[in-house]
Amino acid sequence: MAKGKTTAFFCRECGYESAKWLGQCPVCREWNSFVEEPVSKAEASAKRGISKIAADGGISGKIKPARLSEIVLDEQDRMKTGYEELDRVLGGGVVRGSLVLVGGDPGIGKSTLLLQVCRNLALSEKKVLYISGEESLKQIKLRANRIGEVKGELLFLCETNLDLIETAIHEEKPDVVIIDSIQTMFREEISSAPGSVSQVRESTNLLMQIAKGKGIAIFIVGHVTKEGVVAGPRVLEHMVDTVLYFEGERSASYRIIRGVKNRFGSTNEIGVFEMVESGLAEVKNPSEFMLSGRPEDASGAVVACSMEGTRPMLIEVQALITPTAFGMPRRTAAGTDYNRVNLLMAVLEKRGHYDLSHFDAYVNITGGLRMNEPALDLAILMAIVSSMKDRAIDSKTIIFGEVGLSGEVRAVSMAQQRVNEAKKLGFHTCILPKISLEKMGTVEGIKLIGVENVREAIAGISN
Repeated sequence: MAKGKTTAFFCRECGYESAKWLGQCPVCREWNSFVEEPVSKAEASAKRGISKIAADGGISGKIKPARLSEIVLDEQDRMKTGYEELDRVLGGGVVRGSLVLVGGDPGIGKSTLLLQVCRNLALSEKKVLYISGEESLKQIKLRANRIGEVKGELLFLCETNLDLIETAIHEEKPDVVIIDSIQTMFREEISSAPGSVSQVRESTNLLMQIAKGKGIAIFIVGHVTKEGVVAGPRVLEHMVDTVLYFEGERSASYRIIRGVKNRFGSTNEIGVFEMVESGLAEVKNPSEFMLSGRPEDASGAVVACSMEGTRPMLIEVQALITPTAFGMPRRTAAGTDYNRVNLLMAVLEKRGHYDLSHFDAYVNITGGLRMNEPALDLAILMAIVSSMKDRAIDSKTIIFGEVGLSGEVRAVSMAQQRVNEAKKLGFHTCILPKISLEKMGTVEGIKLIGVENVREAIAGISN
C-alpha cells in the first residue's frame, strides 16, 4: 500500500485487501466484489487489543507451548443451555472461550432464542451479559416479559461502541456474552461505517481475542443476505468457532437450527423448535410433529425417513399428478431439489414404463422442510405412482431408498435407526433396499420388504 494512503479495497466475500481495485479477487475468484473503505489504525489496534488482554491476566505475557498430556479437560468447560436441541447442535453444550455466530432471516426468532438461553444460563448461576445494538432496554424487557420470568445474574446493555463494550466485559467478567448484532458494532479506530467489511472484520477479531483470552463464551448474531448467507466478509465465518443457521418459514410455526461449522462437534445435527406464544419451545420428537394431521387413505402420500446427523426424522412426501392442459407438462418441487424430481421421473418413464409426458407433476415435502437426502428417492417415486394410479398406499407403511439411473434401489446409511424410528411410531411395514435389509437383519414387530429395483417396489405397493 502506498505511504500515506488512507483507503484500501476489500473483497466482500473473503476479506482480501488490495491497494487498488481489482475486477476479480485473486483469492476467492469472485468478480466485482471489491469495495473501497478507509483504513487507519486497524493493525495497531489489533496489537493493542492483544497486549491489553495480556495485561489483564487473560493471556500470559510469556508464551510457553504445552504437551497434549498437560492439557486438562473439565466437564465444566461446557455449559448447558437448557435446551437439548440446541446442546446437540453445539456438540454437547456451550464451550467456554468459544465464539458462536448465529445467522437467520429477520424475524425468524434469533434474538428470542438467545434471550431464552440467557434466562436458562442465569438460572443455572451463570453470569450473562446481553448487549444489543438494535433494541432499547424497554424493547428487550417487553420481549423478556413474553418468554416468562427472568431471574439470576442477567445484565443488559445497549451499546454499539466496541471499545466501551470491551471495558464493560472486563469489569463485569461474565461467563456468556450475547452480541446482537455484529453489523451494528463499530470501533472508533476504523473510520468506515458500521456493517462495512473493515468494521465487521475488526470487531469480530476483537471479540475473538476477548473470548479466547478471558474464557468467555460469546454469541454473535449476524444478518443474512437475500441469498441466505451471513452478511459481511466471508472471513467472518472462518474466524468464529461455530456457525449456526436459524431456518424456517415465518408463516410456519416450526424453526430449525442447523450447524454448518462446529469446531467442538458434528455439523450434521439439527435442532427443531416451535414458535409459540411464550417464545420458542423445543420439539423433542420431530417425527411425530411432522406427521401430525396426515390424511388417511389419500393417494400420492408416502411416509419416508431422512437422517439429520444421528437423528432419524419421519416426513411425509406428497405428489399430485394431473393431466396437462398445455403442450409442455409442468414440474414443481417444494422442499426438495427440482432437478432431482425431474431425474426420478425420467427413471420412472424409462425403467418403470410410465408415460408422464402428458401429466403435470407437483411434489411437496410437508411441514415446509427442505430435504435433499438421496434416501427420499424411492418415496418420491412411489408417491408419484400412487397419485397417477389414484391408489392410496397403506398409511402404516414407510419407504426409503436411493434410486439410480438404471432403476436400481441402492443402499442407504443407518437403515437400522430408520426402521427403529418407524417401529417406535407404530408403522408395521417398511420397504427398503434389499442390500440394506441383508446387512441389517430382521426386526421384531415390523414387516421388512427388501427391493432391488423400481419395478419391484411398485409391485410391492400394488399388492
